[in-house]
Amino acid sequence: MRRVLALAVALVLLECGGAAQQRAPFTSKVEAVRVDVLVTDNGQVLRGLGPADFELFDNGVPQRVDLVSFDQIPLNVILALDMSDSVAGDRLEQLRGAGAGLLQALKPDDQAALIAFSHVVQLGSKLTPDLAAVRDALAAARGSGMTALVDGTYAGIMVGESDAGRGLLIVFSDGVDTSSWLRADLVLDAARRADVVVYGVSLVSPSKPEFLRDVTTITGGRLFEIEKTANLRATFLGILAEFRQRYLVSYTPDGVAQQGWHKLDVRVKNRRATVKARPGYLAGR
Repeated sequence: MRRVLALAVALVLLECGGAAQQRAPFTSKVEAVRVDVLVTDNGQVLRGLGPADFELFDNGVPQRVDLVSFDQIPLNVILALDMSDSVAGDRLEQLRGAGAGLLQALKPDDQAALIAFSHVVQLGSKLTPDLAAVRDALAAARGSGMTALVDGTYAGIMVGESDAGRGLLIVFSDGVDTSSWLRADLVLDAARRADVVVYGVSLVSPSKPEFLRDVTTITGGRLFEIEKTANLRATFLGILAEFRQRYLVSYTPDGVAQQGWHKLDVRVKNRRATVKARPGYLAGR
């Protein structure tokens, strides 16, 4: 069974991740580093900021911010959705409705993709501007089997890395991982290297969603724990709205090593603002 699962994961990653190998954003060959940053003041998004408003430190070394953009770059939105046995009936219909609502809210230049995971990982739709194809794949998805949450998240990260756009990965699961082939720590390392922001959505349960919490923290996203799937549509739309209000900050690392872990510290000058961004990135191969 594990060999079958390994083959299934490999096939998905071969189909969706080939281009990602050409676009590893945090290697020694890459000149610019991009950081998605959410800036708020008393819960309200601060607009109108430019490069001169930001301070950025890479391993404690101040960097010159080259570019700051806000709601200008098209999005690549990847849905990685739990389709295990426990997602059936009303839950499945509410999950489909939430996904369809999010797709409807995308802009003409945005792209989307669908990963459906149970004990196997399936590429329901590759990253495409043809949102109707993604909606069709979502409508055809069925729930069965166990939960390979770690494998599904990794596939979503690879899809997000397959294009130069701005990657948002939304992972939904109603339970804990029960059948992944990949190790969680290795997938978290992949997330540290990736230029994808992960938002997780999990149902409240006695089992804490530690993997989702870790991967969202590492990438600068957020974890939402909801009481019931009836709230999924509003949650998905809220995630999309928040992501559109994040700044994309770009800089060229100077005076720091080209390998290893880089701690990031992003601040806004002369304001008591709350800044949310990835805590760092892993450079080099």
